[in-house]
Amino acid sequence: MDRVTREECDRRMGPAADKRALSAALDTDELALNYYELEPGDSFGFGYHRHPEQEEVFYVVEGAATFETEDGDVTVSAGEAVRFAPGEWQLGRNDGEDRCVALAMGAPKDTRQTEMLRACPDCGGRTENTVEMADDRDALVTRCLDCGAETGRFT
Repeated sequence: MDRVTREECDRRMGPAADKRALSAALDTDELALNYYELEPGDSFGFGYHRHPEQEEVFYVVEGAATFETEDGDVTVSAGEAVRFAPGEWQLGRNDGEDRCVALAMGAPKDTRQTEMLRACPDCGGRTENTVEMADDRDALVTRCLDCGAETGRFT
């Protein structure tokens, strides 16, 4: 048996106020498990995305999260869970005024491929993006694959 506290897990850079990879600390083989705290305006992901080979479940512990989906927005409140099948597009965010606390679970753990779309100001619409470490290593940067423009910076 393995046991950890949230505080024992390193914070990860990204669009959430707090993200902790519990699965890394627990050394899970098949399950990705992440703890999130979203302040108003924060999101779980870097952009509208899908995992072609991973099923993902979000359980909201506190507050509410709104998920952009292909079928429109869906709000998930404390005590509720939502599941995305492999290949379903989604982006969860905190549209409310209160903090949102949630757990995200995905299987299989290692997703080799994630497709992500973000608004690119230079291209004038949503384009495919990558995530890379900034040159100074103090942030993660999203970059448009079409023109190379930086579309976001996350600490």
